[in-house]
Amino acid sequence: MKTAERQFTTISGVPIEPVYGPGHLAGFDARRDLGAPGEFPYTRGIHRDMYRGKLWTMRQFSGFATPEETNRRYRYLLEQGQTGLSVAFDLPTLMGYDAGHPMSLGEVGKCGVSICSLEDMETLFRGIPLGGVTVSMTINSPAAVLWAMYLAVAEQQGVDWTQVSGTIQNDILKEYIAQKEFIFPPRPSMRLVTDTIEFAARHTPKFNPISISGYHIREAGSTAVQELAFTLRDAIEYVDWALERGLEIDEFAPRLSFFFNAHNDFFEEIAKYRAARKIWAYVMRGRYGARSERSARLRFHAQTAGCSLTWQQPYNNVVRTALQAMAAVLGGAQSLHTNSLDEAYALPGEHAVTIALRTQQVLAYESGVAGAPDPLGGSYFLEKLTLETEAAANHYIRRIDEMGGMIAAIEEGFPQTEIAAASYRYQREVEAGERIIVGVNRFQSEDQPIELLEIDESSARRQEARLAALRKRRDSGRVRRALDALQRAAEGTQNTMPRLLDAVRAYATLGEICDALREVFGTYQETSHI
Repeated sequence: MKTAERQFTTISGVPIEPVYGPGHLAGFDARRDLGAPGEFPYTRGIHRDMYRGKLWTMRQFSGFATPEETNRRYRYLLEQGQTGLSVAFDLPTLMGYDAGHPMSLGEVGKCGVSICSLEDMETLFRGIPLGGVTVSMTINSPAAVLWAMYLAVAEQQGVDWTQVSGTIQNDILKEYIAQKEFIFPPRPSMRLVTDTIEFAARHTPKFNPISISGYHIREAGSTAVQELAFTLRDAIEYVDWALERGLEIDEFAPRLSFFFNAHNDFFEEIAKYRAARKIWAYVMRGRYGARSERSARLRFHAQTAGCSLTWQQPYNNVVRTALQAMAAVLGGAQSLHTNSLDEAYALPGEHAVTIALRTQQVLAYESGVAGAPDPLGGSYFLEKLTLETEAAANHYIRRIDEMGGMIAAIEEGFPQTEIAAASYRYQREVEAGERIIVGVNRFQSEDQPIELLEIDESSARRQEARLAALRKRRDSGRVRRALDALQRAAEGTQNTMPRLLDAVRAYATLGEICDALREVFGTYQETSHI
């Protein structure tokens, strides 16, 4: 097809016109819609100087096999110039099972690090001072348990909780929408999330108790608009629950953080980030009456798109990742992870993860992008795309409001169905050759072998042995008393975090703690709406 005959659209299907000018911004108010960097509504960034004052945190997502092996990887990455840690947990940990449980068979240490007890968390951060590095943990259904372990390690290191900084993902709503790693039903799960938000507001003023995550929504096949809309509506749901608990909006909203995907469509991604800041600023000020400027500033971490990586011609993934990272930076991310070239095959090897980190460093120190806070601000095309993204996302948010909120929408299967339809459309375009993926449906060639990181079953055996030894030497009576107290708290209305801390300090295991909560809350089985 000749270029002139093609219909140009974004990945999400938004038509792109040949030329943009002032006429495309009719009704555009630069003060209301744009402002300056660091000023409401923060479309152009949450800080006046952006990266001139401080670069984004370079935070490579990492975890595999045992805590000892992951600890060595963390030390290596910090030596290579990484500025923050991000913990990837294995599937049994994500689902609240210990190594050795029948449900863990074949999965221990395979997609992240295995953490079964406080002892494992101690090993994971051995020699890494938690008062001097920010740590992000990608854990959701058992998030409160893993956070309790983390805080207990900080205690052991002599770090005051008021000085501990980092983020725990803890976004259970997107699990029901997209990733499906849930344990308990939605409402008990929301109670646990609210417990962590309340506890953080009172005890850990520098720690983000939740990272409201569009990343996995996009990985499940959503459009950019759906990613944005469902993420922000999830955030509104968390705010509503915290307010119902009795918290004041400015008491906890400044510690809410966000996590977005950085996909291939360069300008659409930048528009998404800018629209996210603007929508959130108006939600905080207009919907909730927040007075603190910190409440209205949407802070976000970005990760390049894992779903865009291909096993065909894997070195093409280096180029994809660089472009996606550039979009995140020009969109104003506070923190960034860059995917490795080998991730369509396996967890990142040391060589591949080093290239991914160097990609961020080249952007930061060689590209010049840190020089201007919002270098694309005022582009007719970008401003029009930002306005369209904002309007479309707000339309979704209003629809979910009319359904009674995000939990009601999830129970009806609304976001799940929307994402499935978008994913199907995209795949049809790829298979029909209407959307070109280099090396997959165009420009194919023979693939070159690459070195891969392999995790064998010895990691599982070491974890099982460690767990058995722990159970023999710990005070089993203390463990039982702590678990009984946790169950009583879960049956009532008190915050569960103090009881969770008592349980992990007694070296109750993750599986034991989650089983105690399963007895109270039950488990959840999704009903298909498609």
